[in-house]
Amino acid sequence: MPPENEKAPAVKLSLPLEYQQDLFSELRSEDELVILARGLGLLRVVTNLLHSYDVAGHNLIVVVGADERENGWIGEALAEHAAISRAPMARGLSQVNTDVMSVGTREKMYSQGGIFSITSRILVVDLLSKLLNPETITGLIVLHSERIVATSLEAFIIRIYRQINKVGFLKAFSDNPEPFTTGFAPLATMMRNLFLRKPSLWPRFHVTVAKALEGRKKAEVIELEVPMTDNMRDIQNAILECVEVSISELKKAGTGLELDDWTLDSALHKSFDVIIRRQLDPIWHRVSHRTRQIVNDLTVLRSILHALLTYDAVSFNKYLDTIIAAHQPPPGSTRQNQSPWLFLDAANIIFDTAKRRVYTGQPVDCEVIGSSTSLPNFLRPVLEEQPKWALLAEVLQEIEQDVYYNPTIRDYSNGTILIMCSDHGTCRQIREYLQTMDVKQENAGNNDDSPEDLLNAQPSAAFMMRGKLRNYLNWKKDFARVSASLFSENQKALEGFTDQRGANGYRGKGPPNKRRRIRGGSAAAAGAGRPVNSTLQIAEEKISQVDKLIADIQSDGIDGMQREVPLVDLLEDMEDYFELYEMGDLVVVHPYDGDMDEHLLEEVRPRYVIMYEPDAAFIRRVEVYRSSHSDRGIRVYFMYYGGSVEEQRYLSAVRREKDAFTRLIKEKGNMAVTLTLDGKGPDDPQEQFLRTVNTRIAGGGRLAATAEPPRVVVDVREFRSSLPSLLHGRSMVVVPCMLTVGDYVLSPTICIERKSVRDLISSFKNGRLFNQAETMLQHYKHPMLLIEFDQNRSFTLDPFAEQTTSFATAANPSDLQSRLVLLTLAFPRLKVIWSSSPYQTAEIFEELKKNQDEPDPIKAVQIGLNAGEDPNDQSFNQTPQDMLRAVPGITSKNLNRLTLEVDNILEVSNMDEATLDMLIGKEAGRQVYRFFDKNVLDD
Repeated sequence: MPPENEKAPAVKLSLPLEYQQDLFSELRSEDELVILARGLGLLRVVTNLLHSYDVAGHNLIVVVGADERENGWIGEALAEHAAISRAPMARGLSQVNTDVMSVGTREKMYSQGGIFSITSRILVVDLLSKLLNPETITGLIVLHSERIVATSLEAFIIRIYRQINKVGFLKAFSDNPEPFTTGFAPLATMMRNLFLRKPSLWPRFHVTVAKALEGRKKAEVIELEVPMTDNMRDIQNAILECVEVSISELKKAGTGLELDDWTLDSALHKSFDVIIRRQLDPIWHRVSHRTRQIVNDLTVLRSILHALLTYDAVSFNKYLDTIIAAHQPPPGSTRQNQSPWLFLDAANIIFDTAKRRVYTGQPVDCEVIGSSTSLPNFLRPVLEEQPKWALLAEVLQEIEQDVYYNPTIRDYSNGTILIMCSDHGTCRQIREYLQTMDVKQENAGNNDDSPEDLLNAQPSAAFMMRGKLRNYLNWKKDFARVSASLFSENQKALEGFTDQRGANGYRGKGPPNKRRRIRGGSAAAAGAGRPVNSTLQIAEEKISQVDKLIADIQSDGIDGMQREVPLVDLLEDMEDYFELYEMGDLVVVHPYDGDMDEHLLEEVRPRYVIMYEPDAAFIRRVEVYRSSHSDRGIRVYFMYYGGSVEEQRYLSAVRREKDAFTRLIKEKGNMAVTLTLDGKGPDDPQEQFLRTVNTRIAGGGRLAATAEPPRVVVDVREFRSSLPSLLHGRSMVVVPCMLTVGDYVLSPTICIERKSVRDLISSFKNGRLFNQAETMLQHYKHPMLLIEFDQNRSFTLDPFAEQTTSFATAANPSDLQSRLVLLTLAFPRLKVIWSSSPYQTAEIFEELKKNQDEPDPIKAVQIGLNAGEDPNDQSFNQTPQDMLRAVPGITSKNLNRLTLEVDNILEVSNMDEATLDMLIGKEAGRQVYRFFDKNVLDD
């Protein structure tokens, strides 16, 4: 590390605003947790800070918590800064984000220094194995600090770093203040996890921020409130009524939880259903089936609400069709187990109104409808357009007129039009509308349109919507075929299962009276069709009506010409036709993408921005962009549906962020000073930390100075869990290794295989646990199976009962408990340990290690390997192996052959039968080939 008094080289920064400069000065002078409001340029501050250390050239900086896109942003920004500053010592960003990078390569990179963005799992292993010595690290930069909890890998990394390195800097960043306001003293708890003392809060209403963004360089903003159609408003009110009824039903369920926050307003929050599920998790096994269904229904209803405002009318109706199909009862079921909201009057309004937006009845002149319930023989397309489409075309026309009447360039902005929306699906919808809004349909018998009529014609989505309706009706036919095929397959499986149960399930007693069963209202009596009493009855159109509607909207000549235009240019004749587009001719449609939007504004330099959907963070990014560039003018069109949940969601998001910062400011004013392990206290820092983790030091005595600390050998794949962090917190030395047998080695004779309950169930299904138990018995005297429960769940197997219930377990009543009994009968020496949480597991390990010899890491790695075999060659991805185990014909023996010979599942699925025969045998190869070659549309 450089001396403290060494003069730093000159650094050129790109922080034009006052609050950015003040924040940079704070960060250079002291360690702190920075909480910045969304959209105020957090990554810009981070990259400038990293560049100031990168210029020196002899620092080793580690960035923790950055995702792939942020790594790309930081690397590009550091390269740009280095070129501008002309810093020969700058090295830029190096990414260490894959296990494929060898140990020797990483060690060489660390020794050369620089700025490294390392994934948490690799970093914690390298720190524990001293591949990266914490004392050589100049500083740690932690991003997304709101995700850090006491048991997370990031908190583990910070603890290792701070225990050994007392002089290196540590700076944490976050642009999401809401998580810092939940729980008791959340800010103080977070500061303790981060080993920091000072928080730095920068909300939008901060005096310096407001002064920088609200000066004379404000962007021109035009607010456009779009009224919803009557049908859209009816559907929205009906959905909100269903949400309100569902929430009231949850409150009546008597869960015993705090329900004051479960309101219709909070239901608009993007993670409302996740919050409810998290609150119900500890008692999930005790809540009724109806309550569980309502919790799932809230997710569905919120997705319908989002689809109403973003999908076109045809796609929205198609989405509702898939929801109805997904909520149909399983084959052979006689229970009315559908979602309660589907039987409300409001649900009927949703489905009927959505269908009326697409097509409606068209009675013939000579036809007399006898009753109000009879359906007309013909259907007429309605194809209601989204109100924002017409306004978007009007705004583009206004921009075109503005460019025409003011052709001179007044500033350094491009004439590009930037349209921002929520996701890629909306981007495709807008692009298709803009491409086809001026295409006119050819009306039979009305081809004498005058030039004046063509000139005054308004943009329309009729052409696009007719094409979508045509695709929808064809999709509906295919969907019915697929549904019938899947139903027949399930019915065959159900009948086979029933026959098997009739043959094997009634040992020791006679079968029940089959005649009485068939006379009842069961699936056998009802035949192959679905039971009437458990199906939601939705009015369906006759086939003749649909065929007539398809004939009415058949494609004409213009449609064929339009489809001839390729959507993707293959660039075959690029040299002959290559040219650059003028920036003033471009209309860029882009989804909101977090901090990447700041990069987009800098690159595109748009003069006009159309916010198709509201987003508070993007508004601030436009403010920062305009305030940072006085020579670039920008006009923003801000569109939203008036009186909609879109507007309410935007306003509540702004209010929640403001309330979160207000609470943080109050807590900061009343917060006690957080003491970190800086080595300046009177006690030994290691013992002080041990007391903070475990206050029950036996007898209150000190550990002997000559005593060797207890050591645990841990498989590197186990660092996804919080247990290694807790073991380290109990003053154990954690040695990461690539183990072939077991997950934890506590002594030369004790080996432990840790399983969460979910992992235990999957291991029983694919048979992997029996192989693991067998190998542990071969090499260790005391093999143990640790079954670890989640800390926030009850210590019982009841919550997992529905996961273990399937055709296999119903036909053969070997549920989880009985399978455990079979396991202990097969391996009598295998001990089973039950743990209620990772905290209790750490205590159990501490008790097991008493009076035991320390394990040898080298010997633990070599156990289970053949002579000369590399342990790194055994690290295959487990998820594809589990998927292959479910394929007919795959066994544990031929799975190993496939894993060694084939790269991925895609290659297996594309193999011919002869190749599979050579690898795994003729019969198994035939089964695998038939499985992957089967067509779901076949009968």
